[in-house]
Amino acid sequence: MALFLLLTSSLSLAVVLYVIWSFLALMLRQARSPLRFLPGPPSPSFFMGNLREMHDAENTNLVGQWQRAYGSTFVYRGFIGGCRLMTTDPVAVNHILSRGYDYPKPDFIRDALASMAVGHDGLITVEGDQHRKQRKILNPAFAPTHIKSISPIFWAKALKLRDIWLNIVDSSAGTSSPQAGSPADPFSPVARQSDDIVATGISRWIPNPFSSFRGSKAARSVEAIIPQADKDSRGVKVDVLAWLARATLDVIGEAGFGYVFNSLNASAEPNELASAFGVIFSTARKFRVITILQVWFPVLRKFRRNSAVEEAATATMRRIGSELIDERIEQISQPFAGSGELDGTSQTDGRDLLSVLLRSSLSAIPSQQLTRNEILCQISTFLAAGHETSSSALTWTLYALSRSPRIQTKLRTQLRDLEVVHHDGSSETSVPSADDIQLVLSHPYLDACVRESLRLYAPVTSTMRVAAHDDVVPVSRAYQDTAGRTCDYIQLHAGDIITIPMQAMNKSEAVWGEDASEFLPERFMKPDGEEGEERGLKGLWGGVLTFGGGSVVNGNRSCIGYRFAINEIKIFLYVLLTELEFSIDPVIEIEKKVNVVTRPCVKSEPHLGNQMPLHVRRASVDGTPTWSCAADY
Repeated sequence: MALFLLLTSSLSLAVVLYVIWSFLALMLRQARSPLRFLPGPPSPSFFMGNLREMHDAENTNLVGQWQRAYGSTFVYRGFIGGCRLMTTDPVAVNHILSRGYDYPKPDFIRDALASMAVGHDGLITVEGDQHRKQRKILNPAFAPTHIKSISPIFWAKALKLRDIWLNIVDSSAGTSSPQAGSPADPFSPVARQSDDIVATGISRWIPNPFSSFRGSKAARSVEAIIPQADKDSRGVKVDVLAWLARATLDVIGEAGFGYVFNSLNASAEPNELASAFGVIFSTARKFRVITILQVWFPVLRKFRRNSAVEEAATATMRRIGSELIDERIEQISQPFAGSGELDGTSQTDGRDLLSVLLRSSLSAIPSQQLTRNEILCQISTFLAAGHETSSSALTWTLYALSRSPRIQTKLRTQLRDLEVVHHDGSSETSVPSADDIQLVLSHPYLDACVRESLRLYAPVTSTMRVAAHDDVVPVSRAYQDTAGRTCDYIQLHAGDIITIPMQAMNKSEAVWGEDASEFLPERFMKPDGEEGEERGLKGLWGGVLTFGGGSVVNGNRSCIGYRFAINEIKIFLYVLLTELEFSIDPVIEIEKKVNVVTRPCVKSEPHLGNQMPLHVRRASVDGTPTWSCAADY
C-alpha cells in the first residue's frame, strides 16, 4: 500500500513538474521572440490575449481595423501574452506560403484537424517528406484530364438537386404533383423541431451541414413541408446550405470513391457514414478557455466533451473505409489495361482517388507506397474536405447573386445563350457531351462570377504556420517597430507562430481598390490580366489566396483539389441558374461562423445554427428578375 501511494505521489509530482516546465519554457521562448518589437493591438487579457475577439473577426472586420491602425505587418497576442505575427504584406506572404515545409502547421492545428475525422496521416495533417510522398502519389487523381472525365458526375447530381428544388417550388404553388421520393427540405421547421441533437448532448451553437443527416422524425415528403413553406411572391424559402451539403457529399462519394451516399434521396434510409460525419462536425462550439489550454497542454485533450461519441463516429468511418478498401483492392490488383477517357458513368480509367490510393499500397517501390492507415486517413480527409469547401463556396455564391439581381440576371442570360445539347437531344434532363460541358466550364462571365465569389467568400479564411527554424522574411514595404526603427524584413525565431489572413488579403483595398468589398465579377473580365497578380498577390488561382499560394520553393501546401472544386461549382451554377431564380429577404443579416470552413448563420437565429435561407422560384422565360434588392451593387 505504501509503495502504491509513493508511486501515485511520484506520478502526480511528475505531471505537475511537466506542466510547470512546459509553462516556463513557453514563457521564456515568447519573451525572447523578436516579434515582441513589432507594433500591434493592446491585449485585453494576459492569459487569452486577443484570441477571444478574433473568434468573431470575420463579422467585425477586425483584421481590417488592425491593418489600418498598425500597417501590413504587426503582432497580436495569444496565450499568456505570446506574440503572433500577422502580415498582409504580399512579399512576406509569398515567402511563407511558398515554403510549406519550412513553415508547417503548428502541432495544435494538426491535432485539431486530425480529431475532426481526418486522422494524423492525412494529406492536410502530415508534413515534410511524408507530405511530399503523399502529394506525388495523389496528383494523378486531380490531373486536369481526370477532373474533366468525372465532370458528368457533377452534372448528374446538379440535375437531381435542381429537380428537387423545382418540385418543391411547383408543389408550393400548386402547379404540379410532388414526385415520389423527393425529400423535404432537411432544415425545414419540422426537421428542426424533431432534431435529436439536444438528446445527444452536442452543442448546436455552431452546427454543421451534416445535421441534415442526423436521425430525425421529420416527414420525408414534399407534401409535408408545403404547409410549413415560408413563401411569398419571391418564391419558397429554402435553406440552400443543407441541400448543397447533401449534393456535394454525393459528388465526392461517387466521383472519388465509388461510394453511394444517396443523401439527396431522403426517402432512403439514413446513410451510416453520413451520420458519422454529422457527429464529427457537430462538435464545433463556442470559444472556451479550455480549448486554448488544450492547445498548450495536450494531456487536457483527453477530457474533451463528447469524446466518446466522437470516437464511436471515427470508428464507424474507419470501418466503412476498410470495407471500401477491401471491395476495391481486388479490382485494382490487376494492371490497368485500358486507355482513353471515361464516359462519365464510372471511374474505369483507374485514376479515381480510391484506385490511386490502393495501387500505391501494392507498389514495390517504398517511395510510392501508402500504409493502410494513410489510405484510411485520405478517405476521411477527402470525403470531408472534398465536399465541405464546395458546398460552402456554392452557398456563398448563391448568396452573392441573390443580393445582386443585376449580376444574376446577366449571368443567367449568358448561360441560357449557350447551345448545350444533351445526350438525349434535350436541353434539360440529361448530361451533355464532354464538349458542351467544356463550353460551360470555359464561359468567361461564369468564370468571373466564380472567381469573384471565391475572392469575397473564401471557404477557408486564414491559415496558421509556425517557423521551423530561424528565418528572415522580406517585405514589400518597410515598417517601424515599437522602438522607432525602420525595418525592411521580419526576423523570426524557430517556434514563432504566423497567421496569414487570406480572406482579408482577398478583400484588401491596396490590392483590389476602393470597391474591394463589393461583388463585381467584371473586375476579372479585364483584358490586361488579374488585379491580384498585378499587385504581387501570387495565389494559386485567379490572383487570390482562396486555394493557397501559387509559387513553390520548398513544399507545396496549396489545395490539391482546386480544379475539382472549380468545375463542380461552375456546373452546379449553370444547372441551377438556368432554371431557378434566387433572392434573399433584405431584413435578414447573414453572419459568418468559422470552424475550419466558413459557414453562414442568420444573426437573429443563432440557435438554428448554420443556414442560408434563400427564396427560390422558377426563373422567368426572358430572364428578367421579378424582384429587386436594396443591396444590389
